[in-house]
Amino acid sequence: MNDMIICRCEGVFLSEILGAIEDGADSVPGVKKRVRVGMGYCQGRVCQPIVRDILGGRVGTGKNPVLQRAQPPVRPVRLGEIVR
Repeated sequence: MNDMIICRCEGVFLSEILGAIEDGADSVPGVKKRVRVGMGYCQGRVCQPIVRDILGGRVGTGKNPVLQRAQPPVRPVRLGEIVR
């Protein structure tokens, strides 16, 4: 069960998230800083609610941890511009 992938964009597994919680992460941003969950293409739109639920069950705060707001790129860049 701990080999279940939670964040497809960054390839983060449940075992890594649980390890981050054991290391002291008690919020979504705390887990994000430790294992990069929610830092991929979707900016956590898919995995942050799952991480929130895992934290709620493990930390037992009785409230939902705050989710971080997804941030789009400042300005999209075409591959041709990067190659030049």
